Amino acid sequence: MNKGILYGIGAYVFWGFFPIYWKMLHHVPAIQLIGHRIIWSFLLLIVVILFTKQWTDFRKTVNVKVFRIYTIAALLIGVNWFLYVWAVNANFIVETSLGYFINPLLSVLMGVIFLKERLRLAQWIPVLLAAIGVTYLTFVYGRPPYIALSLALSFGLYGLVKKLSPLGSLYGLTIETGILFIPALLYLIVMQAKNTAAFLNTGTTSDLLMIGAGLVTTIPLLMFASAARSIPLWVVGLLQYIAPTLQFLIGVFIYKEPFSHNQWIGFGIVWAALLVFLVENYLANRTPVEPIPEMGEG
Repeated sequence: MNKGILYGIGAYVFWGFFPIYWKMLHHVPAIQLIGHRIIWSFLLLIVVILFTKQWTDFRKTVNVKVFRIYTIAALLIGVNWFLYVWAVNANFIVETSLGYFINPLLSVLMGVIFLKERLRLAQWIPVLLAAIGVTYLTFVYGRPPYIALSLALSFGLYGLVKKLSPLGSLYGLTIETGILFIPALLYLIVMQAKNTAAFLNTGTTSDLLMIGAGLVTTIPLLMFASAARSIPLWVVGLLQYIAPTLQFLIGVFIYKEPFSHNQWIGFGIVWAALLVFLVENYLANRTPVEPIPEMGEG
């Protein structure tokens, strides 16, 4: 099998099992987890840049314009990470998976609205189907699926910003986590001073898992970057559904989250929309919607 495909599968399987990792840290407040994820990710990314002797090139990319656009990206990915971790540990894994199933279709809609992209007539069918599915689930839940929609919207906007940004995944994520690094560090120092920090107070296993948040964030991103460079976009587009599928299965079968017959119908409509969307794009020009940009995903 093509090495790029293996990297792609590896990245999305990694992201698919994210709920299990965050569940092991369910006793840690979500905002502290995100603080550690930012800090350790940034430090690891700096190590990668130094180890690969890219520091000089990296420094040359940083200017006021780059800083501005990546500040927006940093805020969006920070919100997305927080929502995802909080939702997983609040037993909403199934709804988080819905967010990432919806995200590609929402990204297409954003392209139409913000980038003035035009859709073929057949491409509107899955967009409308997804809207019907979400509307149906709104009636089933008795409320809009806020978590799914918030995740899809924050990540969709993040993807839009990244599409307009000038740097690749490694440099981009380094700048994003670097922008968030000082606020995250200050917050955790304050928590430590108040004796309310989880780090160093909840056991060695928890400490190692919090430090490991940097690894589990960075490794799949680097794998994804390698895959995206070496395999066709339509292949990466198909692979991206591995992650929310695994998250859905984990939520239902491992953590026994309730999933009613009516929810099956709502999710089924969304899945049908995705199937129509992928088939239409493949038949049209073998270039489905661009893959989820530099996850993020939880």
